[in-house]
Amino acid sequence: MTPEQVTLVKDSWKQVVPISEQAAELFYGRLFELDPGLQPLFKGDMKQQGKKLMTMINTAVVSLDRLDDIVPAVQDLGRRHVGYGVEDSHYDTVGAALLWTLGQGLGEGFTDAVKEAWTLTYTTLASVMIDASKE
Repeated sequence: MTPEQVTLVKDSWKQVVPISEQAAELFYGRLFELDPGLQPLFKGDMKQQGKKLMTMINTAVVSLDRLDDIVPAVQDLGRRHVGYGVEDSHYDTVGAALLWTLGQGLGEGFTDAVKEAWTLTYTTLASVMIDASKE
């Protein structure tokens, strides 16, 4: 990622943080709309799940300029997701739901450059998770 892309992700995320609870609701609503078969993978309180999601995204965003620091945690997350029943194809659906949610939350601020930066961020982290899940 370029320094400009890191800045785009960090700056746009700052706009999402104040609405993180609503963003999580939008995300999971969209995720289950795209693939209703994913809903049974989520067995707990969805508000808590949303908080976990937002915390994880926040950690990734604030660490973007030093990704090596979070790679072990992202790998562990990928390994744990196998036990939850997550398949490789689910990552594409999650990515689509994430980008849609960001578009909803950022409105006109979700420019092509911001979308590209977020796409690169997500695909990078998802690839680390997928690779770890195969170990």
